[in-house]
Amino acid sequence: MIWYTQSDRAGNFTSTAVSNWEIVIATFNGKTKISVRGPETKATQADFPAQAEFFGITFKLGTFMPHLPVKTLRDRQDAILPEASSNCFWLDGAAWEIPSFENAYVFINRLICQGILVRDPVVEAVIKGQTPQISIRSLQYRFLQSTGLTHKTIQQIERAHSAVSLLEQGTSIVDTACELGYFDQAHLTNSLKHLIGRTPTQITGKNVIP
Repeated sequence: MIWYTQSDRAGNFTSTAVSNWEIVIATFNGKTKISVRGPETKATQADFPAQAEFFGITFKLGTFMPHLPVKTLRDRQDAILPEASSNCFWLDGAAWEIPSFENAYVFINRLICQGILVRDPVVEAVIKGQTPQISIRSLQYRFLQSTGLTHKTIQQIERAHSAVSLLEQGTSIVDTACELGYFDQAHLTNSLKHLIGRTPTQITGKNVIP
C-alpha cells in the first residue's frame, strides 16, 4: 500500500498495533528523513511536527529485506537510513534516490531486482489459510524472519482491527465478541485497549447505561 499525508500543526495520535512493516519518508523543516518502521504489538502515543509531509510504502506480510531483520524494528525501534546526498540515501551499501509518491512502484521493483526485497511464499500461504507441509518450528522461524512477529500475534492484531471495523459498522459489542471468537466482552475490551488504544464503548461512541 502506498500512502501520503501531511500535517498543518503539531499534535499527537494513537499509533495502533499493526502487523506490517513500512518505509516512511518524512519531510519537514526542509529536511527529509527515511525510516524503516517495524510492526507494533501494542497501542502507543506518537507525536508529529507541524508543516510536515509523510509518504509511506507499507509491505505485504511475508515480504522483507534480509539484511535488515524486521524483529529488530518492532515496536517503534525504527531504522533511520543515512543520507547519501540531498536526494539520496544509503541502503544495503548503495546510494538510492529518495522515492516519491509518483515513482514508488518503480522503486519497489528496483528493490526486488536487486534482491534487497524478497518474499516468503510459505508465510503468504499461511496468511491465506493454507497449510504448508513443514514443521511447526520451521514455520515459526520463517514468520519471525519475514514479519518480526509470531503467527499468533499477527492473528490477534488482525482480529482486533476486524473488531474495530464491526463496531464502527454498528455491530453490538456482544455480537462482535461472539463473531470474532473472543471469550467474552471483557476479553474483547482488554484486547482493544492494548492493541488499539480504545475500548469498544469508545469506538462505538455509546455510553454504557448502568
